[in-house]
Amino acid sequence: MVKDSDWPTLPKRGMPVTIVTGFLGSGKTTVLNHILSHANDLKIAVLVNEFGDINIDSQLLIQGSEDGIVELSNGCICCTINENLVDAVYRVLERDDRVDYMVIETTGVADPLPIILSFLGTELRDLIQVDSILTVVDAEAFTPEHFESEAALKQIIYGDMILLNKTDLVPQDKLEELEKYIKGVKPVARILHTQYGQVALPLIIDARLHQIDAWEDEYHDHDHDHHSHHDHDHHKHSHHLENDGFVSVSFESDRPFDLRKFEAFLSDELPSEVFRAKGILWFSESELRHIFQLSGPRYNINAEEWQTSPKNQIVLIGRKLNADTVCQKLSDCLV
Repeated sequence: MVKDSDWPTLPKRGMPVTIVTGFLGSGKTTVLNHILSHANDLKIAVLVNEFGDINIDSQLLIQGSEDGIVELSNGCICCTINENLVDAVYRVLERDDRVDYMVIETTGVADPLPIILSFLGTELRDLIQVDSILTVVDAEAFTPEHFESEAALKQIIYGDMILLNKTDLVPQDKLEELEKYIKGVKPVARILHTQYGQVALPLIIDARLHQIDAWEDEYHDHDHDHHSHHDHDHHKHSHHLENDGFVSVSFESDRPFDLRKFEAFLSDELPSEVFRAKGILWFSESELRHIFQLSGPRYNINAEEWQTSPKNQIVLIGRKLNADTVCQKLSDCLV
């Protein structure tokens, strides 16, 4: 078995980049945490893109901030893509300290194509090299009906490598069925089975699977102007979200939740159209910080010490949600 210590020395051929994509709740942040935990002496920059007004994922990564870049405990860094992907990449590239590798996490409802096209702009093409597009798939929750989402389908189509995650939750015959289905969508994709996003890093880092030159025709067909990356990315992102009908509802409060009321909300009042929810929760009954993760019908809440002043921050993502109604129901759970 290949071990993390068996990595080759990465050649100086431009900053290598892995794009991590996957549908809502597939386990992308878990995969990122695994990468960071096993980075050893490799200094990795993680760029996190959120679909929502509150950046939860960067708070859930292993932990001053300078220029929007957070120093992680293992020497790696995390940068939030607030507006423009290209600007975020430049903030990393212009740093004086060494960065060996870049990993970009897309949102669960993102089409990876606009990110690929952004890297074809002349100012970045010679500075970075897309190593692979890594698509994380939830083996338990995945069904062909996911492809009512145009973005979910394209995450498979554009993926160089598929991490079939949460394989411990499904029987072998379903895994074989999923593999057959995925190969029907993307015959040349490399498929790896994972549990809790754990995979030997040499299999996914510096894999050299992606050929960005293959996107030249797509680049020109989209009339991509490298002087207006933000406008292009925003247009494509919004277009696919409109087609899929996804809505992100963000809720924040400096007051704590009543635990019983919040649990009642989850069991009785959470709209069935919510695909994914995540947040940092504060309960009046506890002095701890609670990490909340919901994917489909499954959710968990884990506790740890607060490192900041307590507050509630939660993001819910689903189809055609009424934001006012959802926020009012959450407000009703406050003490």
